[in-house]
Amino acid sequence: MDTRHMRLFVALAETLHFGQAAARMNMSQPPFSRQISSIEKTLGVRLFDRNSRNVSLTLAGRHFLTDCRRILADFDTACRDVQLVADGVKGELRLGFMMHAAHSIIPALVRRYSEAKPDIHLILEESIPTDIDAMLIEGKLDIAVTFGSPYAPHLRTQLLARDRLCLIVPADHPLAAADIVGPRDLQGEKLIAAPASVVPVLRAAIGIYCAAGGVVPHFAFEPRLQHTIIRLVEEGLGVALIPQSLCTGLGPAVIAKALVDTPEFDVVLCAPTTSKNPAVAPFFELVKSWGATG
Repeated sequence: MDTRHMRLFVALAETLHFGQAAARMNMSQPPFSRQISSIEKTLGVRLFDRNSRNVSLTLAGRHFLTDCRRILADFDTACRDVQLVADGVKGELRLGFMMHAAHSIIPALVRRYSEAKPDIHLILEESIPTDIDAMLIEGKLDIAVTFGSPYAPHLRTQLLARDRLCLIVPADHPLAAADIVGPRDLQGEKLIAAPASVVPVLRAAIGIYCAAGGVVPHFAFEPRLQHTIIRLVEEGLGVALIPQSLCTGLGPAVIAKALVDTPEFDVVLCAPTTSKNPAVAPFFELVKSWGATG
């Protein structure tokens, strides 16, 4: 028994007429009748009661019709779905992103993509940039939003936004009232920043900015997460240079100050060039059609 036999059976069960059923299946009646007999012989049950005038389903035939319809519907759905998955219309996509993007790009990106590709199941994974890089290489992520790097030939990338450093200080800090803040104003300050092993691009930008003013940065604390950095500044334990995209909604205890001549860094969409997930290419195409979001 296979799906073709099921379709022959369903054709006769729905028409209860050998001639009409054979025509539906593009067969002549004699071979069609032999196929029905062969099906009954294979199953070892009588599916139809027939005489010279009428054809009717037996009790077993009615039950078999219900099961065949369900199986054929599932089979047809599976055949359609495999094409949709191959075309990147249906399936699963594992999207990694850093916390900075969660505050700016990710909400709109997920909403727009979900509206355009409702049959793609997005699995969201928030992590630190270096872990995102490793998960892309290991195949644990299909695509990611992270900082751009000039040393990533293994990744396909597309610019999403450009971010820049912003200074956050406690509300009672002298720099909170300053009109202009430059790198020399950071001399002697206790800086709070994630280590280079976590966010190398961001840490490099901080180093470049301090060096522009001849300042040797003193890092008092080096937590991994930007939320922790903000909380430490809130407690008066130092000041921090964080992405400008994180400088909204800080609360009254923390003041954000724009910096003079601060370096920019790219936020990109990236995926391994060797990716075999068909949903990756349509994601890039949709993002390209929207343009950069920042």
